[in-house]
Amino acid sequence: MCGLTQSDSSALRVNGIWALMNMAFQADQKLKGEIVRALGTEQLFRLLSDPDTNVLMKTLGLLRNLLSTRPHIDQIMSSHGKQIMQAVTLILEGEHSIEVKEQTLCILANIADGNTAKELIMTNDDILQKIKYYMGHSNVKLQLAATFCISNLIWNEEDNEADAMTGCQERQDKLRELGIVDILHKLTQALDPNLCERAKTAMQHYMV
Repeated sequence: MCGLTQSDSSALRVNGIWALMNMAFQADQKLKGEIVRALGTEQLFRLLSDPDTNVLMKTLGLLRNLLSTRPHIDQIMSSHGKQIMQAVTLILEGEHSIEVKEQTLCILANIADGNTAKELIMTNDDILQKIKYYMGHSNVKLQLAATFCISNLIWNEEDNEADAMTGCQERQDKLRELGIVDILHKLTQALDPNLCERAKTAMQHYMV
């Protein structure tokens, strides 16, 4: 399957990455690690710049499945966080479809759900500004995905309560300074009911 992703045929590349994406869905950490090792990080990031949109979408799907459940998110981001954040930045800056950017923002939302991984977003002002931009985008799908990122950054479920509250407060303060709270306030009046509800949920987290 990993060999197929290196094929000159885009159809074979799609099939190879699609199979890996399905294999990674709800997989345990051991299998996810084996997929990353077998595919190789260089090939994974090469696929994230593939000119074929179908290949790119399936690769994003694979990455999203790899970055699910907090221990897996934290483990993968501790090893490959720098490259993943660079790839995410390039996609959000590029001329890509709404679907590609939505999937990329969903990956950021997964990263934001990690306990330690979320700091890779909080310490990256460029990414934070991009999330802020997409919260105010004209496309509701992108607004929803970006707001979900913020909701996960605000929310906290770390084990050590004292450290958790300190870290949580620091994140909330920084997001407030960036004007994120003002945007959330506006989105609670959004015409789209899902966006309105997601913004309200995020605001409730602020008040916890």
